[in-house]
Amino acid sequence: MIIAAVYVGLCFFIALIGANRKFGFWGYLFCSLFLTPIVGALVVLASDERPKGPPKVCPRCAYPLDEKRTEK
Repeated sequence: MIIAAVYVGLCFFIALIGANRKFGFWGYLFCSLFLTPIVGALVVLASDERPKGPPKVCPRCAYPLDEKRTEK
């Protein structure tokens, strides 16, 4: 019983770490529960963070701009 509680606790901890990442809290929680917490932690470490806000667009043509692109 203690092993199951530790397992679920680790899954919740991994889900909290991944809450602001690509798959969100529930995605990482289910990944950790169905696979293992070790695999869930590796998936969290390998994933990207969520983008901050809406994508930027050109005011003249409404073309989506990258963060890396700058005007010269």
